[in-house]
Amino acid sequence: MNWETGVYSFEDFELDPVRFELRRAGTPVAVEPQVFSLLVLMVGSSGRLVTKDEIVEEIWGGRIVSEAAISSRIKSLRQALGDDGKAQRLIRTVHGKGLRFVGEVTRSTPPAATAAATVELITPALAKVSQFTPQDDAPATLRRPSIAVLPFALSGEAGSLAFLSEALSHELIAEFSRLRWLHVIARGSSFRFRSYEADLTAVRNALEVRYCLIGSIAPQPDRVQVMVELCDADGGHVVWTDSYEAGLDELAALRKEIARGVVRSAELRIPDNEAQLARHASETALDPWSRFHLGLEHMYRFTAADNARAAQLFEQALAQDSGFSRALGGLSFTRFQNAFLKYADDPAAQADNALALATEAVQADRLDPFAHFNLGRAMWLQGNLPSATACFDEAVSLSPNYALGCYNRGLVETLAGQTTSARQDLLRALQLSPLDPLRYAMVSSQALGQIQLGDFAAAQELAVKAALLPGAHKHIELIAAMAANLNSDKQTAAQWVAKASSAEHGVSTQDFLYAFPYQEGEAREQIVRALSDLGV
Repeated sequence: MNWETGVYSFEDFELDPVRFELRRAGTPVAVEPQVFSLLVLMVGSSGRLVTKDEIVEEIWGGRIVSEAAISSRIKSLRQALGDDGKAQRLIRTVHGKGLRFVGEVTRSTPPAATAAATVELITPALAKVSQFTPQDDAPATLRRPSIAVLPFALSGEAGSLAFLSEALSHELIAEFSRLRWLHVIARGSSFRFRSYEADLTAVRNALEVRYCLIGSIAPQPDRVQVMVELCDADGGHVVWTDSYEAGLDELAALRKEIARGVVRSAELRIPDNEAQLARHASETALDPWSRFHLGLEHMYRFTAADNARAAQLFEQALAQDSGFSRALGGLSFTRFQNAFLKYADDPAAQADNALALATEAVQADRLDPFAHFNLGRAMWLQGNLPSATACFDEAVSLSPNYALGCYNRGLVETLAGQTTSARQDLLRALQLSPLDPLRYAMVSSQALGQIQLGDFAAAQELAVKAALLPGAHKHIELIAAMAANLNSDKQTAAQWVAKASSAEHGVSTQDFLYAFPYQEGEAREQIVRALSDLGV
């Protein structure tokens, strides 16, 4: 929002954005911070149509909010001005479009001596907005991580490849925009800067972003090489870098590979960087997004203590914003873990809570694949595999490169005995996210598929590989034991059974089938026989 110096006057009102004050006939008028921000937007845009999308972007930082929340702020603003929806003396509704401030506005410019002092006043005025946490919708404090994708630099004679400079950046902006948790600067603003001359500090200040994606294109006689860097504009350091190369006849495939690879890497690297920043910040300085990313870091460690810490951080984020979909999804994930691994004494109650929280997350943001992912997991734990599959279908539909959606759909298909489609989804998940914190689960799910197909040697290789990966838990170790035993490797099977049994609460056939609710049929009977052979 542009906070201009000076005082705006209309009728007998004075609006002072710097001092964060509205006066009527010289008397201050009490106005909530978000309502005040809406007034500054409307008065500063006097005579111009202000769309509801613009209001959401400016007042709520682009978060999805209900029509009721928007209408509530507009009604409160009209009341503060002695206006109403019928008279529309100052704020006129343009049906289906937005609002227009129709009062006659003048602005007085402060003297030079006081103009310099306004810089010191603007910061606390803005802070006053950012600290306000309304109870009925998203707070002004909620700020997603933000990124600007700059046009790629061209080295040498680009010739017919000159179009790639903007084409690649444009495609990446479109792909990044699918990520509901990331605020992406539009092309019209980010394309004012170029990778080869980018001053990260200038980009950060002008576009108010934390991250910048820059790149370079190096054409060769028959090939092209593309370098990509994700930079933290605040810290001035490189978060991640990668290179891509292909023949000139493979450009279409290369562009898809870059879009998929860069976005997926950002999905992993940005939350990790956000978590590191949050770890070094004071507890009182953490906003909901910081708590969410720090919670993710603990959540993916898959221990009872870390799961409890993750739940605490998600709950703190929700205390700051009760409608924060991502935190609701994260909290659902921790409840799922409590039931799945029996971290809690009442798994059924935890599973029910996981379902309730995931449902609430979807209601808060129906376009967020993470919300549908958690709802699908909760459905799976309830044994409702068709509904779980539908949730994962929705997650992948919303974000075609969403690895967790592909993985979970593949696992549920495995539990339903659909090995062919399951194999395709699991392979795609691993291709999309080779460094995923749930990689162990993707690989072990492949092992379960190989058990169904009767290829026990391949099943053992995959299952043991999964059990050795970070995050692997007792159920993964039990899959390794089953696969080894079916492959007649009794010694290895015994070792994995012993390791799985040493976990808190131990292991049992009942626990395994609760965590992996196979549909009735040959696949389930095979697992029951395999566990029985192990003496579990």
